[in-house]
Formats: sequence, C-alpha cells, structure tokens
Amino acid sequence: MPMDRDLVVAPAIVLGIALLVSGFCFHRMCALGIKGYPKWRRISERMVLSFVFLVAVAAGAGTTFNAVVTHHYRARHAAPGSLYMVDGYKIHLHCSGEGSPTIVLDGGLGDDSLIWAKVQPELSKITRVCAYDRAGFGWSDPRPGPRDADRIVQELHLLLTEAGISGSTVLMGHSVAGLYIRAYAARYPQKLSGLVFVDGSTPLQEDLFPEELREEDKNAELEFMKLKWFEILGATRAMGQCRHFEGFDDLTGKMIAENQCRASQLTAMGREHQSFRQSSNQTAGTGPFGDLPILIFSQDPQPSAPSESPTQAEVEFRKIWNEMQEDLKHLSTHSRRIIAKGSSHYIQVDRPDLLNSEVTDFIQQIRGKVSQPTDYGTTKIE
Repeated sequence: MPMDRDLVVAPAIVLGIALLVSGFCFHRMCALGIKGYPKWRRISERMVLSFVFLVAVAAGAGTTFNAVVTHHYRARHAAPGSLYMVDGYKIHLHCSGEGSPTIVLDGGLGDDSLIWAKVQPELSKITRVCAYDRAGFGWSDPRPGPRDADRIVQELHLLLTEAGISGSTVLMGHSVAGLYIRAYAARYPQKLSGLVFVDGSTPLQEDLFPEELREEDKNAELEFMKLKWFEILGATRAMGQCRHFEGFDDLTGKMIAENQCRASQLTAMGREHQSFRQSSNQTAGTGPFGDLPILIFSQDPQPSAPSESPTQAEVEFRKIWNEMQEDLKHLSTHSRRIIAKGSSHYIQVDRPDLLNSEVTDFIQQIRGKVSQPTDYGTTKIE
C-alpha cells in the first residue's frame, strides 16, 4: 500500500527536527551557566533559546497530536464503500441502491464522496448510485504526478470496470468535476446515458474571470502550501476547523471535516488546481454530444441576502458564471438548465430537495417510463 507521506513522513520529520532543536536549546541553556559570558549575553541568549525551545516543543506536540488523532479517526471510520485497486492504488467507491442506469457521483475540488450524503440515499431509492473519491480524497490513496482531466477520467473508467459497472451510466459532477464528466463523455461515450452538471466548471473559465480573481488564483499554490503545513502542524485542528462541516448531521459533518483536515487531501486538491489549465485545454474541444440528455443545475446568481454588499469583482464574477452556465446548454439538443433559488455553489447541500426530485424525473425519462420534456433548451428558476 502506498505510504501517505503527508500523514506519516512529514509528521515524523517535523517531530525529529523538533526533538533535535529542543534538545540543543536545553543543552545550550544548561551550558550557559558555566561559560564566562557577560550577564547581559547569558540573559539575552537564554531568552532566545527559551523561545525557540517553546516553538519546537509546540510544533512537535501539535504535529504528534494531530497525527495520532487522524490515525485514530481513520481506524474507527472505515470506508463506507469498497476499495478497488486501480494501477496499484486503492480507489474508494460507495454504491447503494439497484437499477439502471447507474448514477456516478463526482465531487468538486477539495470534496470527497460524503459531500453527496443528502443526495445519494434518496436517489438510491430509484436506481443504483455510486459516489467515488478521486485519488487523495476521502478514502482513496494519493497518487503522484499531475492530476489533469485525461488521467482522472481514465482512472474512473478503470475503476468502474474493476467494480463491474458495465451497463448504462449517468455521470453527475459538481464544480471542477464538470470538466471531468465532460472529458469522460468525449472519451468513453459508450453506454453513457446522460450528464448532470451541478454548478459545473467550464473549460478556460479562468480567462473570463475578473482580473482581481485571476490575481488571487496565481497565489493559490502558495496558499495551498501554507494551509497544508498548518494541517500537518495541527494548527487547523487547534483552531477547531476539524470538528464539523456545516449543513450535515453530526456524524457526516464530522467525517467530512476530518477528511478535509488531512494534509494529503489538500495536496490532492493543490495538484488538481495546478492541472486545471491542462484540464481546460483537454476539454475545450469536447462536445456537442448530439441529443445526449443533459441536466444543468446552477447556483442562484443573486446574493443570498439583500443586506449583502458584494464587491464589483464578485458582481462581475456572478454575471460571468451565470453566462457560462447558460452556455452549457449548447452541449446537447436535449439539455435543460435549472437555477436553484437560494442556493450557493453547493447545491447538493443547500437544495438537495431540488436535485433529488429533478434527477429522479431525469432517470425516469431516460428509462422511457415518463414522457420526454417539452422544454429542451430552456432555463427556469426553482
């Protein structure tokens, strides 16, 4: 089994350095008493050594505590689904329900399969639903190298083959997974019965974003590195950010928060972010997909509360994002778009009722159990 370097190696290195530094500081402070240094130097050096000693002890203790708690959590909370070997790495797939087509759920950047906890149980009542963790997320092993769309969809295809899912499928992707399900449709169209975009990303979207947001994006790699070491050192846990992910019951919210507090998940997130431009280039030429049934869910472009005062960049971003969501309808002659009223980017958390109802009808339409929609190409607000 591949070793999780962020969970094992990095904490071990931090602890080793902390022990060496604290040991040196303690030895040096003990030796100062027998040195013939002036009093001012002994006092000032003891102050500096004491500070360094405390920092080293805090870093070592925080890292150790965080690693122990994380290992304990992983031991107590086994993967809810099954682990399949894909190119020598374990990938987590959680399936429930029965029937065809199989809905395959793919989360956004930084999210694991539990982000669908309000959707999967309901949709499982009408068909088989499988949520999976991309490499490094949730219970899936981290993988080295770039994490672009072509690599990710190849791994998903191998995973579905390994899991024996060979029949009709519907891919449902949130945020960045909008690129991945689009790439999958272009590369593996056989037995694909439909696509569902949940506020999905679009190719080359960053070129259209306001300059202020593009500048922030350039600093993302440094921000990922900083947050990663915050998590390794236990600072994130100390600030209470590993306790609960809002919008879910206590157990699910705790599990999501714990997964997001793993440095390896942040590393996987950073690698996908670094590969976003490549993923965009790989999917820019995909589609249209003929009359493939496509359902598009989009966040509410209006502020969630009238009292909010968004910046000019935020207003411009919402307008551009809404236009890109509208453009997704051109991927098929059998596409429809629904704006989830009152929803943020996380529609599956804010409006699971809408997803559960509309996707249920979508599946029944694919099966031919109900009549086909008469409003293809439209956008409505629900």
